[in-house]
Amino acid sequence: MHRHPGSPMASPTMGMQAPLFVAMWMVMTVAMMFPTAAPMLLTFHKTQENKRRGGQAFVATWAFLAGYMIVWLLSGVAAYIGAVAFEAFASRAAFSAETTNRFGGAILFAAGLYQLTPIKDMCLSKCRTPLSFIMTSWRDGVMGAVQMGAIHGAYCLGCCWLLCAIMFPLGMMNLAVLATVTVVVFAEKTLPQARLLAQATAVILTVGGALMIAAPDALSTFVEG
Repeated sequence: MHRHPGSPMASPTMGMQAPLFVAMWMVMTVAMMFPTAAPMLLTFHKTQENKRRGGQAFVATWAFLAGYMIVWLLSGVAAYIGAVAFEAFASRAAFSAETTNRFGGAILFAAGLYQLTPIKDMCLSKCRTPLSFIMTSWRDGVMGAVQMGAIHGAYCLGCCWLLCAIMFPLGMMNLAVLATVTVVVFAEKTLPQARLLAQATAVILTVGGALMIAAPDALSTFVEG
């Protein structure tokens, strides 16, 4: 659909009810996070295989994965609640298209700043070292594996939540943005120069966010394309 200059960014919920929104969020999570979660899942599986060869109890990888997905499921619920709250607030305050788009720019700016924070560094370091995580966070049994998956999911969420949040102003159904975020997340967690990449991403997001705040029509043009 064509957007005229000054038209607001897409509705954060896109008119979806909670079940459909959360289902879409989980599909997005699978697309963006599974490539980067694969090394951790493989490390967990190999560790369990070694335990089975040694005559110890074996726990299937699905238990770890279940804990991981629970965290992202809860994040989807939280994202929906936040989106509904913003829509209600924007409607009650009668935000103009420009004001709404400036909020989108602020999300990008905040995502850029978050790239430079210690908590981002800490979470990223946990995500980049599967064997170290297994050694320091090991728990026995099925429920232990679920807990491990949830802990790893929390680190993954802590690393990427604002990169996911930029999907709201830039378009949840924008495949180009989804692909770009997926590549950035994968590169941060796998390439040697992760810190340099995070800094470069911070510059792009903060500059882009500042430009969108200063020129809110730019957001509508970008989402349209």
